[in-house]
Amino acid sequence: MSDTAGPVHAHAVVWIDHLGAKIFSVGVTGVHARSVRARLSARHLRHKPNEIGASPVQQDAAFLANVSECLEGCMDLLILGPGTEKIELMHYLKAVKPELSLELEPIDHSTDREIVALARKRFHLD
Repeated sequence: MSDTAGPVHAHAVVWIDHLGAKIFSVGVTGVHARSVRARLSARHLRHKPNEIGASPVQQDAAFLANVSECLEGCMDLLILGPGTEKIELMHYLKAVKPELSLELEPIDHSTDREIVALARKRFHLD
């Protein structure tokens, strides 16, 4: 986990997929970025012929907990991402941080600037 001390803002945005999460704490005074990498098995996953569906990804059990740690002090959260990991994070956070106001939005891979701009617009910080 990339963890540097920085300002705590009430608003944050997380872009997440099965490989990692980018967390941006957003406020009128600026933006503080963090990232959390998932520790997946080193085994290469292969699709087998004549089988329907994707091979399962070995999930890092501590990944969502590490993302949650980075959200201390956050009251409003926007969760973005291309796959199902954003939904898993939403369910996890509802269980461990029920006071957190959550919004979910599907979005493909975006630049850090695009993610922060979307958060600033959503939280009316422009």
